[in-house]
Amino acid sequence: MVSLLSNPLLLRAALVLFAATGAFGFAVWLIHTLRRNIAAEADLDSAAAPKLDALPLHLYNTVIQQLKQQKHELQVQTQTEQRRARTSENFSQTVLSNLSSGVLVFGPNGLVKQANPAAKEILGFHSPSSMSAEDIFRNALVCPTVSRPASSGEQIDPPGRLSEEIHAVLREGSKCRHLEADYATPTGRTIRVAVTISPVPAVDGGLLGVACLISDRSEFERIRHQQQLQGEISAEMALDLRTALTTISGYGQQLARSRDPELARQLAADIAGEAARLDHHIGGFLAAKRSAAGS
Repeated sequence: MVSLLSNPLLLRAALVLFAATGAFGFAVWLIHTLRRNIAAEADLDSAAAPKLDALPLHLYNTVIQQLKQQKHELQVQTQTEQRRARTSENFSQTVLSNLSSGVLVFGPNGLVKQANPAAKEILGFHSPSSMSAEDIFRNALVCPTVSRPASSGEQIDPPGRLSEEIHAVLREGSKCRHLEADYATPTGRTIRVAVTISPVPAVDGGLLGVACLISDRSEFERIRHQQQLQGEISAEMALDLRTALTTISGYGQQLARSRDPELARQLAADIAGEAARLDHHIGGFLAAKRSAAGS
């Protein structure tokens, strides 16, 4: 036993074994301590995790709700604008459909975009859509206007084509033009039309097209011509009446001064004949007036 303890190799081996055992024990203790700390930190993280995750989720839900609300408000606004646009369009269509004057709308390309029923009836086209001004009005000439320059007497401007006037407004975007023209329908009937050509401006200052307001002036021209004729007839009738009354008055004066029975009978017959002629003229004039009023 003494020899074993005195052996340096054994002593060195024992010291190494003791040191290794101590190191192993220290390592086990250190690992256990570290594991306990890690577990404690994990418990703390797990306890704090719900609070940290709850805040972003709440914000996310709030943003989603705001986006949904904005989307709903946008949909409501869009539907309101659509209803307003449909109401305005229906109102315009109703007005155009019941308008007695014709309305033609030419686009920037010079073709008809819209025509109301009155325009189709006046112009004699079943569907003038996509037709040009030349196709519709062809060689319709604008009625000449009379201008009075200070240096000369009356001067008549040369007539131009109605289609050229429309293209001039469409090209230049100038102000409204009020014209009258003799228009020949596809069936060959010639009518007098009054046309107002107006540019249709865009929001950005451009030109959306040209609108033409068309009125049939044939009936007006017929009435005006009839009134003119009636005025001439009335003037002629007034002259005849004055002549007849003068004649009857002369016969009456002669009859009053005459002592000759034969001359008196002749003057009375002349007065009766002049009165009958006057009655015939007046009766014909009154019959024509009644016929014109009835038509």
